Amino acid sequence: MRTILVTGSAGFIGYHVAQRLLRDGWHVIGLDCVSPYYDPELKEARVRNLKTNNHFTEARLSLEDREAVFALMREHAPERIIHLAAQPGVRYSLDEPQAYVDANVTGFLTILECARHFSVDHVVYASTSSVYGLDEDMPLSPHRGGNHPISLYAATKKANEAMAHSYAHLFKIPLTGLRFFTVYGPWARPDMALFKFTRAILKGEPLDIYNNGQMVRDFTFVDDIVEGIVRIADRPATTNPDWTGKTPDPASSAAPYRIYNIGNSEPVELMRYVEAVEKACGKKAIRNFMPLQPGDVLKTWADVDDLSAATGFRPKTAVEDGVQAFVDWYRDFYDV
Repeated sequence: MRTILVTGSAGFIGYHVAQRLLRDGWHVIGLDCVSPYYDPELKEARVRNLKTNNHFTEARLSLEDREAVFALMREHAPERIIHLAAQPGVRYSLDEPQAYVDANVTGFLTILECARHFSVDHVVYASTSSVYGLDEDMPLSPHRGGNHPISLYAATKKANEAMAHSYAHLFKIPLTGLRFFTVYGPWARPDMALFKFTRAILKGEPLDIYNNGQMVRDFTFVDDIVEGIVRIADRPATTNPDWTGKTPDPASSAAPYRIYNIGNSEPVELMRYVEAVEKACGKKAIRNFMPLQPGDVLKTWADVDDLSAATGFRPKTAVEDGVQAFVDWYRDFYDV
């Protein structure tokens, strides 16, 4: 049986990825420190579900503990790493910046060192659409921009991409970064918009809508994200034979390094998203319009042509269908 390390396996996306890999027949080593950033019981519930499969091994570790992670690598010898562990959240990074450097920069260095010192055939790691920051040329493409992030969270993810390139160049390690666009779906984090919207509507509480609702997001259903991750993981990053330092393409390199967007490639106005939640809940929201928050961008829209060309897959779940799936899960999990 092939063995893979999935970091952040108690998290939202990591949980779904681990479930998919288990179904596909992998032995999954799930590494997660189960931090208290949000309700630990939600994380524990995910872990309990994963542990019902005999081919799942839990490793409750912090990535900053390099020696413990190295010991894990020596014991299980995973051939591949999908790195999804991170300190998430744009707004929280304004209050607790050190947490982002510790988890997202130091933690990622541990992953790179694992790939350097052990036989790993491919590292796939989570980046974010937030790296595009001030970019306004739509759709957002990994072949341009991404150099003006406006939150520390995004800056740490941009740092991950730069760190990955240096290791790909120096040690010829295939490293692929995936820029996720506003992921949502069942088992989502309580600090995410869909979770907050659903909870507020079902409780009859006011719903905070930032920038007076004048925002656009490329909402991407978690199953589509997982499909993209799994397909890309089977295609280790390669060198781009046409790459040149005179006109450098930021999405590829002379090293085995690639960057892809994963998004629905369908920008959706925030108010349409709110209306989809209202319909799924069967109740109207009490709308509390708020100003734009520091670190928020106005619009995202993913160019996924590279993903499609590499894997034959394009995310396609409609917002209304994905929101309904989340609300159904929320009602069941919280017995609402």
